[in-house]
Amino acid sequence: MGDDAKLPLDNWHRAQGARMVGFAGYAMPIQYEGIMAEHLWTRESAGLFDVSHMGQLIVSGREAAKALETVLPGEIRKLGAERMRYSLLLAPDGGIVDDLMVTRLADAGPESFGLAEGEAPDADGEYFYLVVNGATKHGDIAYLRETLPDDIHIRHLEGRALLALQGPKAGTALARLVPDTASLYFMQAGGFIWSRDAGDVGLWISRSGYTGEDGFEISVAAGHAEALAEALAGQAEVKPVGLGARDSLRLEAGLPLYGHDIDTETTPVEADLGFALSKRRREAADFPGAARILAQRENGADRKRVGLTIEGRQPVREGATVVNGDDNAAGKVTSGGFSPSLQQPIAMAYVPAGDTAPGTVITLEQRGKPFTGTVTPMPFVPHRYHRQPKQ
Repeated sequence: MGDDAKLPLDNWHRAQGARMVGFAGYAMPIQYEGIMAEHLWTRESAGLFDVSHMGQLIVSGREAAKALETVLPGEIRKLGAERMRYSLLLAPDGGIVDDLMVTRLADAGPESFGLAEGEAPDADGEYFYLVVNGATKHGDIAYLRETLPDDIHIRHLEGRALLALQGPKAGTALARLVPDTASLYFMQAGGFIWSRDAGDVGLWISRSGYTGEDGFEISVAAGHAEALAEALAGQAEVKPVGLGARDSLRLEAGLPLYGHDIDTETTPVEADLGFALSKRRREAADFPGAARILAQRENGADRKRVGLTIEGRQPVREGATVVNGDDNAAGKVTSGGFSPSLQQPIAMAYVPAGDTAPGTVITLEQRGKPFTGTVTPMPFVPHRYHRQPKQ
């Protein structure tokens, strides 16, 4: 961990008693009081996560939406102001370079984002805020610079921290500090002001997250991150939560982890992420790898990511083998662990196309020991997003 970079909240985490580990090139808190306790607290109340290792980008230009659609398969052109979408950065062959969240900023552009002086992009036109994975952000930026037209500007917001407040009481806790956030619904975002005696602080807040719970992600200038973390953790509903519980929460929610469940060797169809392919884009077949991906969508892929519940109490981990009837390897486990909410082992795995139906019994092997899994619909624990009522 000695060569890992420090994030803005490094000292704060250590003062809270966090055990730090190296992750994605940064020193990060893996846990405070224990993964099980932090996991269950987030499901019952609200957990505060530091996800400042994630990449925060602004992509701007006169036809930024059109440009982004050359690398993303989603509906970007019709994405409304301050609305966000999960999407996939695709390689030319349809492999997944990264998964990300993309938000169209309001017509006011960078002003609505609360950027500090000197951070504003210098291009007119459309503005999009992207959050990409920490381990892949530099590769993503290089790929975008190589692929997008020269008049599309890409700015890496290295001077900002990113906090996630997740759990059923997250909305109540955050509204005490920033009352207007109560108006946000799932996958909506906007610029807000945190008013305090020491001076106002501009925040960019989205109602989103990576736990399956209601919650928020909060972008703040690095210089204000510690004060904001202290204020949030000071709410009765909130405790700091580390990366360990973040991983078990997202596994229960059925959410893939880049580099483990998805990578450049998997396509959206294989990864069961077909919802990220919008109808207009499918009909136009104008995204990277469209011929391969649409053929898989029409005819089925040879393999698919599924959820598994595992018999017994011992989890299977990433790398465990899926074994077919001839005792040959037929797939692999990409994530696995013990579910604190369900009190049983769960996993994600790629299995042959003929074995994806719920209830199918799957034989697994880990370190020479056999395990039995059953294909189970995901999410394992129901999502509890704060969705906007249908009009």
